[in-house]
Amino acid sequence: MAGESAQIVETIQPAITLLGLGIGAALVARACRLNPIVGYIGLGVVIAMLGYADNFSGPIVATLAEAGIMFLLFNLGLHFSLGRIRAESANIFGFGSIQMLVAGGGFAALFWMLGLPTQFAVIGGFAMGLSSTAVVIGLVREREQEDCPVGRAAQSILIFQDIAAIVLLVSASALGREGALLPALLDAGWKAFAAFLVAVLFARYLTEPLFRLIARAGNAEVYTATALFIALAAGWATGLAGLSLSLGAFLGGMAVADSRYRMMVQTEIEAFRGLFLSFFFISVGLSIDPAILADNWITVLAASLALIALKCTFNVLAALANQWSVPGSLQLGFLLGQGSEFALVLFAMPLVAGLVDAEPLSILVSAIAVSMAATPLVSNIGRKFAGKLRRGEPDQKLAGDDAPVVIVGMGPAGRALADALEHNGIDYIAVEADHDQFEEAYADGYGVHHALAADPRSWDSLSMRNREIVVVATGDLNLTRELRPLVEERLPDVTTILAIPTEEDQGEFEALGVRAIVTGGDHGAEKLIETVFEELGSERAIPLPGRAARLGALEPA
Repeated sequence: MAGESAQIVETIQPAITLLGLGIGAALVARACRLNPIVGYIGLGVVIAMLGYADNFSGPIVATLAEAGIMFLLFNLGLHFSLGRIRAESANIFGFGSIQMLVAGGGFAALFWMLGLPTQFAVIGGFAMGLSSTAVVIGLVREREQEDCPVGRAAQSILIFQDIAAIVLLVSASALGREGALLPALLDAGWKAFAAFLVAVLFARYLTEPLFRLIARAGNAEVYTATALFIALAAGWATGLAGLSLSLGAFLGGMAVADSRYRMMVQTEIEAFRGLFLSFFFISVGLSIDPAILADNWITVLAASLALIALKCTFNVLAALANQWSVPGSLQLGFLLGQGSEFALVLFAMPLVAGLVDAEPLSILVSAIAVSMAATPLVSNIGRKFAGKLRRGEPDQKLAGDDAPVVIVGMGPAGRALADALEHNGIDYIAVEADHDQFEEAYADGYGVHHALAADPRSWDSLSMRNREIVVVATGDLNLTRELRPLVEERLPDVTTILAIPTEEDQGEFEALGVRAIVTGGDHGAEKLIETVFEELGSERAIPLPGRAARLGALEPA
């Protein structure tokens, strides 16, 4: 018995150690104002450089890392119902294919010109055209960009890339087998179609009855177990079929996306997603060979910079070819300007690795890992460029337009309201006093002006008297108190809605006849959006996808 306990302790020790170190790395990254992803990858690099990488190379850590990718794709699938896939089909299959042709084809041509074998040039080049789903989706979620055009396009392109990755994996597996590639691709194609069909049927006939039964049981543990089962079992099923585990996880999430119980599933899965993803990013750092890094650090750095520069350039060209604006193309191109976890998997396959020498391949793998760690910095550069270029664009919303809604404050609640209005074709303008928040919202394409909300001169220049509704969504209670008398004096005939953080302060404003909506809870943005749509008139309120739907979709009027 003691021997079995010792064996169990030895088996789980690497995971427990990495979990503890990962917590420390995340805290250090936050203290340095860096994305936790950078901290996780940096931790992996440090462990490898200290010579302990082999201690964490066992199946437990690898399985947990793979689970992180599966939960990430499951979470992405939760936001891609069949309706949204139809709505985003142009981005998924149109924009996605353009991006892969330009970026993958560009790298393939470069590898061929460098004298690499043709098979590696094609498979390796298109592998380099892939971007990191884990890094990009994590960054988009952290920045609340899921429903702005850049965020939606990035998610759609990544879905297409996951499909392309399956083709590349099948192609790599068929290397060296004469005439085996076409049958292998056809086999993968019909299996993927069958998996998609199963997901559609599950969503249509089984999801609601299953979760209705679970809800009646009233057991939170059963909800958690069911969410985990769907995410893992869907990936396991496609894995058995010879497809990507992440594709199955995505289809599993999609099967639940249209359900009324989706919010509960998403809540249950969220903690597991973040936990297991930390293992994946640490594994990326562990994959860097410290000897190669030490002996060729200048080459690795140069290769990393070249990879990022070329990838960003190819992505921008693809976006321009898809008729995007220059600022939008820059922001999207830089956001997707890193290598992919799927490329690391491909280059680790013996049939692919055997096509080139070990040292250049190790440098390439190291450059991919560095590019993934640098993504937050690189994407911020693209975001700032986009913001500067947008200042000169003539099609930005101007202060003198006839938009019926004014949003004061572009925090999470203000952005959610702007997304809902945009989706419903209702014009708005926004005011943001915080410079950093203004720069981010402006770069993301929102119609926002940098101005002090409590300054009457700003209100005059924004023609506030011509508006129908003014929404104060700053979340700053003191500023809200300052704005209330200004609103009463300057805008007696304009509907004013105040977003406040807690219920404790709601009575203070409602006693003065001002409509106050609590936005501090889980469904605060939903309540704010619903209130604004009621004031605009029920004929304007149509069902909302995207951010508002994730917080609880509005019912049709």
